[in-house]
Amino acid sequence: MHKAARFVVNRPFVMALWFGLSLFAVGKSVLLGHSHIHNNYFVYKYNFYHVIQQQNLYACYPAQYFDLNHYGPIFAYVIAPFALMPDALGVVLWVMFTAWLLLVAIKQLPIKEEYQLAILLLCAHELMTSAANVQINPLIAALILFSYVFIRNGNDFWAALMIALGTFIKLYGIVAVAFFFFSKNKLKLVGSFVLWSAVLFVLPMFISSPSFIWQTYHDWYTDLQGKNLTNIASTREDVSVMGMARKIAFPHMSNLVVLIPGILLFALSYIRTKLFGNLNFQLLIVASTLIFPVIFSTGSESPTYIIAFVGVAIWFINAERPFSKLDIGLMIFAFILTSLSPSDLFPRYLKDNYVMPYALKALPCFLIWLKVIYEAICRKLPNDNQIATTT
Repeated sequence: MHKAARFVVNRPFVMALWFGLSLFAVGKSVLLGHSHIHNNYFVYKYNFYHVIQQQNLYACYPAQYFDLNHYGPIFAYVIAPFALMPDALGVVLWVMFTAWLLLVAIKQLPIKEEYQLAILLLCAHELMTSAANVQINPLIAALILFSYVFIRNGNDFWAALMIALGTFIKLYGIVAVAFFFFSKNKLKLVGSFVLWSAVLFVLPMFISSPSFIWQTYHDWYTDLQGKNLTNIASTREDVSVMGMARKIAFPHMSNLVVLIPGILLFALSYIRTKLFGNLNFQLLIVASTLIFPVIFSTGSESPTYIIAFVGVAIWFINAERPFSKLDIGLMIFAFILTSLSPSDLFPRYLKDNYVMPYALKALPCFLIWLKVIYEAICRKLPNDNQIATTT
């Protein structure tokens, strides 16, 4: 790594940026007063209270929060320690906890520390966008990464827990099954997933009741169906490839027109079976897996992109050396249009008249995802990896 880059990518600086930006984003709302705490936190908080009080998780509760809860009942256990705190403290600690968890997940990747720090540096601003909206998505990104790390290390039992937990909290987590082919004990992985799914299904019943939780899962399914229809008509959501297409030129286009080719391309990236043990190849699949559910989901909002942007950063640090002009250009394009566009650093006129109305935040990630798929199929991958912890 170049000396100038080493100066920027040093541990104290990156840690300060990673946690400092997120703390600033959430702390500002707390200092302004209770009414300024982001609504998402109250959605999370009352997921816990509604489970234990056996109230419909997906009904409207305008006295507590606007919008709707879209998370599974197992999330009650995750949010419980924070929900029991005063709101000002709970919201800050929740944001910092999710930032810390994503940090730990990235630090577990089998790459040199300088490249882990580069990923953190590239994603710090996108994490701040998530923090300002008190999002759950850093947690989901962390669970996906943990799934990969556990599978690579042969800990299939714990990998299955990460996959199941991500799925039972927010369906995005199911994409971690993409790492199935990297497992050296696939039967153990499948069996463990079935076991953990049963445990996570039943666990909320201990703080509620079996009949209520059975009904809750039915209500959740109905809620997600309705949410998909609402997202398509929303200017704030559907920040996806389908959203771009609908908002730019094809307002009545079906999701399947884009989703089916996307799934086929994702599947095609597995064609080189002999490379399943190659770290470079695995990191391409990790990048693709993080980007895919965001750019192909009608539920994606601007803060959801912390998941995809971790994938973008992993792709970039895993790129061929020396970096090509195309790769550098794509990374700069993603940082400006995807990461900076929600902030005051981006021209408001462009944001209000082009980026938001046409869901253009998805565009750089989509182009990079196509590049990832191309590399997974065609790139010559060395056995000795200069970014690995061991070569």
